[in-house]
Amino acid sequence: MSTLSKRSTVYFDPDIHQALKLKAASSDSSLSELVDEAVRLLMLEDQEDLATIADRVSEPTISYESLLNDLKKHGKI
Repeated sequence: MSTLSKRSTVYFDPDIHQALKLKAASSDSSLSELVDEAVRLLMLEDQEDLATIADRVSEPTISYESLLNDLKKHGKI
């Protein structure tokens, strides 16, 4: 096991728990390591999403109503 240092109780659906146990056994990892990696990947994805939002903050916006009106005006709907 890696040097994970904090302990938490996590409750899983029984089928998910069984799948995690099988994955851990087949990958020579602990269940804790699998969960830690999954959470890290989730947070990395969130960080990437936030960076994308920050990059696009200066883009012009259009309301949904205006978009629909524009689509109708141009014969798209």
